[in-house]
Amino acid sequence: MTSPLYKRVLLKLSGEALMGEDQFGINRASIEHMVGDVVEAANLGVEMAIVIGGGNIFRGVAPGAKGMDRATADYMGMLATVINSLALADAMEQAGLTARVMSAIGIDQVVESYVRPKALQYLEEGKVVVFAAGTGNPFFTTDTAAALRGAEMGAEIVLKATKVDGVYSADPMKDTSATRYSHITFDEAIEKHLEVMDAAAFALCRDQKLPIKIFSILKHGALKRILLGEDEGTLVHI
Repeated sequence: MTSPLYKRVLLKLSGEALMGEDQFGINRASIEHMVGDVVEAANLGVEMAIVIGGGNIFRGVAPGAKGMDRATADYMGMLATVINSLALADAMEQAGLTARVMSAIGIDQVVESYVRPKALQYLEEGKVVVFAAGTGNPFFTTDTAAALRGAEMGAEIVLKATKVDGVYSADPMKDTSATRYSHITFDEAIEKHLEVMDAAAFALCRDQKLPIKIFSILKHGALKRILLGEDEGTLVHI
């Protein structure tokens, strides 16, 4: 069997991807599809950490959050990521993987708090670590949490799963002539004003020389193909 290209990766999942065709919440078929791809990756021997967003849950309460203090709304979003992390870890356990959820905010009766040495130990033991509650601070997105945890864990790459199979020269939904970049440098992405991650996350990855791969979570097997070095998605590198 071909050896994987990476030993340790950080996978960033959007909360919206868990909705499937639903308007909000967790779609069981969608989460099982994601977990199936994670199982394939784990079977290659790749150590995997995951950061997941909370948009699928927060979207359902967003109308009531209008006019709310930004920090309060962000803390609500962090709690939504805890719910998603628990659901994801449960699905992984049912699929035969051992998962651990670690939260950036203290909820010790529900999940353990994030401690870097413990997280590294779990990864070395072959467990999948799911980082919940973002960075633990308001005003930062889960993209930034993914970049931060990726750097802390010594991940070789951040894999950002989206609904689009890479970074395009233009919006492929609006421009049929848009072409997908197989790879692009951080500087080129800035020059072309391409949206890869939010500014803080992008800057952190660039400073840490941590490459980013953008790919579609909707394409079954895409994660495994990336790990085996096949042409999938867009690689953003130094």
